[in-house]
Amino acid sequence: MGGRTLIVGASQAGLQLAVSLRDLGYDGAVTLAGEEEHPPYQRPPLSKTFLTGEQDTEGLALRAPGFYREAGIDLLTGERITRVALSPSGPPGSGVATTAAGRTLAFDQLALTVGASPARLPVPHDGLDGVVYLRDLGDAGRLRARLEEAREVVIVGGGFIGLETAAVARAMGKSVTVVEAAGRLLSRAVAPVISEFYRAAHNRRGSTVLLSAEVAGFTGCDGRVAGVGLKDGRSLPADLVLIGIGAVPRTELAEQLGLDCAGGIVVDGYARTSERSVVAAGDCTVQPHPLAANGRIRVESVQNAIAQARVAAAGLLGRYGDTTAVPWFWSDQGDLKLQIAGLNAGYEECVVRGDPETERFSVLYYRGDRLLAIDAVNRPADYMAVRKALAAGATIRAGAAGDETVPLKSLIVDTDVV
Repeated sequence: MGGRTLIVGASQAGLQLAVSLRDLGYDGAVTLAGEEEHPPYQRPPLSKTFLTGEQDTEGLALRAPGFYREAGIDLLTGERITRVALSPSGPPGSGVATTAAGRTLAFDQLALTVGASPARLPVPHDGLDGVVYLRDLGDAGRLRARLEEAREVVIVGGGFIGLETAAVARAMGKSVTVVEAAGRLLSRAVAPVISEFYRAAHNRRGSTVLLSAEVAGFTGCDGRVAGVGLKDGRSLPADLVLIGIGAVPRTELAEQLGLDCAGGIVVDGYARTSERSVVAAGDCTVQPHPLAANGRIRVESVQNAIAQARVAAAGLLGRYGDTTAVPWFWSDQGDLKLQIAGLNAGYEECVVRGDPETERFSVLYYRGDRLLAIDAVNRPADYMAVRKALAAGATIRAGAAGDETVPLKSLIVDTDVV
């Protein structure tokens, strides 16, 4: 099982793929190349504990410094790969990659774990200092430094990154305004009842949430941002603006290779791209989902990155087995912990369990009699019960799920008795 495997993207998925290759007995050369100067690190804390100062750069590292040498993984940091070409005459999947510095890396197997980039707001800000995005460690370091001296913080985008950052900024005593273009928060991820809960909860804690509000432009003073203008004519004072309106999968290298891309690098259930000898994993991919509008879904989560990377590693070694895994995700917004298990794409009915006013409730999603997912706010037992049910291919009857006096775990039944 020799050869040379090149993994482009020193992300969570990239590291897991390298580790999984070794765990599966692969003894060939493994090169993990990333354009950042940092070794692979955890990204979820960047909008949470890293901003508060509870976690430092060293604490974000996914592995100790000596791990890569001991595992025989050649980690290249600060190496941006700008071109990849497959060999027209060599074995399937072999080729050469070229870095921005002109370095060439030959490979016999290729994996793309290149992640995503922040979606850019199509409104110019003329290079004003204090208008920032948050995706990587460098972004987070700059944001943390600016938060310390900021007074008026405007968050453009009411998704997870925006709301998590808003909670941190508000806890630091900043004036916080969240500007969301859609009619509700987290509209692509959760049911309206969850959206409304978070709007009210952030308002109760002193933030201002503006819905159906679009940014028209920015004002500045001495090169620094001073305000945000909205299309309805309102003007918001701001000495710090975070733009968090989503992420765009990085498909440039995949497109060079002629791989199918449609909202991400298209992969099958085994993480294989349209060029079956090349695999991809993590935030850069779209994968099959029977209930999604176009039959595919893009999942941005640590769990998905890890699970997909393991599948990709096995596939590179010609091992194709069960690829099912229950997706899960979490979001900490101050004292509000949202835990999600499953995927709610294509849901037809929601069952609310508990009272949102108590800030401790759950929402279960169904399509017909099929349990799809749960969003649990400060209810970890509900979350674990649904995650267990989904993993077992079982369900919880919708008619019984709303009774919070009965533990959800006691309501799990096989699907053939529903």
